[in-house]
Amino acid sequence: VQLQAFGGGLVQAGGCLRLSCAASGRTFSVYAMGWFRQARGKEREFVASISFSAGNTFHADSVKGRFTISSDNAKNTIYLQMNSLRPEDTAAYYCAWKRGPLRSAPSDYEYWGQGTLVTVSS
Repeated sequence: VQLQAFGGGLVQAGGCLRLSCAASGRTFSVYAMGWFRQARGKEREFVASISFSAGNTFHADSVKGRFTISSDNAKNTIYLQMNSLRPEDTAAYYCAWKRGPLRSAPSDYEYWGQGTLVTVSS
C-alpha cells in the first residue's frame, strides 16, 4: 500500500487547513486509516482515525471539536479538516494505513505516507 499526503503549509493561529491522503496498491475489505503528527523533539502522536468498512471515526482529545477526519471510499482517500489551528498544532502530519478496525497506536499501523508539514504561527 502506498500513501501520499498533501495539504500542509503555513497558517496563522485561528486559521484552517485541509490535509488529504490517497492510498493505492493492495486493498482489503476491512481496513482503517489514520492521521498522526510529530512535533520537533516529541514522539509521534495520534490525531484521528477512520474505519473504511464501518465508517466510524475516533479523534484525539487534543483535536476534538477542531479537527475532523473523513473519507472518500471510492477514491481510497482520507481528509483531515483542521480548524481553529493553534501554534501547538505545528508538526509534521503523517497518514497511515492498517488492516482491520481503527486503532490509535502508531505501532498498529502497517504503512505510512511521507509527512506533510503544518506550521501555525502565533
